[in-house]
Amino acid sequence: MAKRTPAIEITSFGIYSQWDAKSKQLPKITQFTTDVPADESIEFGFTVNIKRAKGLVLDYCIDHPGILNKKGLVMAPFDGDIHINSNDWDFYLGDTIQLKCPDGGLESNLGPWRMTMTLQSKIIAEKTFHVYPRDEAGFWKRRGY
Repeated sequence: MAKRTPAIEITSFGIYSQWDAKSKQLPKITQFTTDVPADESIEFGFTVNIKRAKGLVLDYCIDHPGILNKKGLVMAPFDGDIHINSNDWDFYLGDTIQLKCPDGGLESNLGPWRMTMTLQSKIIAEKTFHVYPRDEAGFWKRRGY
């Protein structure tokens, strides 16, 4: 019997409510976008629904712009893997802006953040988010001041 091909769908992407890693609940989408203001602790990423892939291993990667570690060196991309435990499975891949980065501050968060998911050595989902500095003048102008 032939194996069924997994079905993958990006269900949402953008800015989310804060995610609690200890909870089974995924964060809620608050704004669909790939442009993210560099506000401290803003949560952004994307959610996928994967069907017919129970037992497979999903690899994920967040390739962030030059965020510095405690030694002042650019951190490697954040990656890992997770076992798919259902034939109708939702997964959130995301990150937050960390303005208190050692020696880097806001500037080390700016630029493209590429997030990818790979299944059986094939990229199945990817999004690039552009983190930009908050423009206070533009913020107030959009509100009519």
